[in-house]
Amino acid sequence: MKYLIFVIVIGLLFWLWQARSRGAVAEGGLPAVGLPAPAFDLRDTRGVHHKLSDYRGRWLVVYFYPKANTPGCTRQSCKFRDDWHSFQEMGVVLVGISADTPADNAAFALKFHLPFPLLSDTGGAFARQYGAWMNLGITGFPRRYTYIIDPDGRIARVYTDVAVSEHSAEVVADLRRLTGH
Repeated sequence: MKYLIFVIVIGLLFWLWQARSRGAVAEGGLPAVGLPAPAFDLRDTRGVHHKLSDYRGRWLVVYFYPKANTPGCTRQSCKFRDDWHSFQEMGVVLVGISADTPADNAAFALKFHLPFPLLSDTGGAFARQYGAWMNLGITGFPRRYTYIIDPDGRIARVYTDVAVSEHSAEVVADLRRLTGH
């Protein structure tokens, strides 16, 4: 009986957390398709600054991931790695963003041979601008959200329900439709 009550309480807490998370996205200003993407200036694993304006005139995919070297983030990043040739064929830039330090992201990229830049948003300021920050009181982490940004710097597609194993293929298919490749 105690086990049943425990499972019900955990289920209820999870449901409340999910409901609160969905509300936080709306309140957090999830950017809408067609609107300008929020500007950013973040460092990669080598300390190089990347700005949204650097990618003007090119398609850009920005994917947020909660934590380097965790199972879901590893699967997602490796799927993007495996589809890297498709992004290159279309001339699309791909960057991953987490709250990890540049050193943590560098170790992650090296370990899994990730060919695209991983950017560090250690305070979560950029993730908040995109409505992609999960606030947990004194701490938080990026949600697993992805954005396609068009060559004019506008949001072309937003993904908030990401299945790590299929997501890269979904993004590639949408990019093919959007870019005509």
